Amino acid sequence: MALSDSDLVEKARRGDEEAFETLVRRYLRPAHAVAIAIVRDSADAEDVVQDGFIRALEQLDTCQPERFAAWLMRIMRNRAISLHRKKKVRASMPLEWANGIRSRSDPAHDAERAGTRERLSEAIESLPERQREVLLLHDLEGWKHREIGDALDMKEGTVRYTLFQARRAVRARLGAESHKEI
Repeated sequence: MALSDSDLVEKARRGDEEAFETLVRRYLRPAHAVAIAIVRDSADAEDVVQDGFIRALEQLDTCQPERFAAWLMRIMRNRAISLHRKKKVRASMPLEWANGIRSRSDPAHDAERAGTRERLSEAIESLPERQREVLLLHDLEGWKHREIGDALDMKEGTVRYTLFQARRAVRARLGAESHKEI
């Protein structure tokens, strides 16, 4: 049976490196999703995540063990905002998680999929920061509304509405672009 975050935090505080490594593995993808939603660049997001986990390890004694995920996501968000302000990054967000969706036998289909991925990436890129965070954590990482609310310090109802707005905006943008092609 997997240990809870609280148990792992307590073990890590006592110097158990494996416990902290387990927390890193558990929250690496969600931390990256939060970072990339803000900095919009995969390499910068990786830097944010690495720096964020180092900061978390250094400040582990200030964490309430039962709220580790929310505490960690706040660190990641703050580190990402700080980097974003310093660099003023305006690069487009790669959609690496969709790159695996390919047809091996039909080049025309592959080209269509690549175009769809690019339009989807641009639609997500156009969202306000908070909507991107919620959309990526929910739809990409599979987090529940309550978990997102805890991590981003939002009420569960606000998370649901933000997700609804994000999805509606993405659909509208994709729909508007498909009408342009006709």
